[in-house]
Amino acid sequence: MDPPDLRLLVELEGGLPLVAEPYAEIGRRLGISGDEVLERIAALKAAGVIRRLRARIDQRRAGIAANALVAWRPPPSDNGGTGAQLAAFPCVTHCYERRPVPGKWEYTLYTVHHGYSRAGVCEEIQRLSKAVGVNEYVVLFSTEEFKRVPNVRVRENGGIVP
Repeated sequence: MDPPDLRLLVELEGGLPLVAEPYAEIGRRLGISGDEVLERIAALKAAGVIRRLRARIDQRRAGIAANALVAWRPPPSDNGGTGAQLAAFPCVTHCYERRPVPGKWEYTLYTVHHGYSRAGVCEEIQRLSKAVGVNEYVVLFSTEEFKRVPNVRVRENGGIVP
């Protein structure tokens, strides 16, 4: 990697600018063309320096204030059918299966939901409950967000910030 690559990584860590041509804007900041920005990103990805480039939406700023984890307790004879059903609903962003803790925590399926209000999320979960035929569930709403950033950052000089 050369100095422009390092500066590019620093720019990308800050997020894409919200303009019509974000790569051209990044190029302007770095003194290179938008096409060169895209070429460098492709080369860094091919070299394994960048694994993926993705968008992260600030949910709170978008008005999404209700985030819930739902723990479901399907019947023991379920064999994964309920998980497949729940995962197919567009309102379910994540769906996991875990082993229960007998006598302490009997829930085996977990779904994640996001919405504009707790009431709206609860209505959504009630509809899912009826649709899949599982009445035993617990809704856990998030109360505070502690971390929503990547684990590693790159300094402009190429050093890693833990």
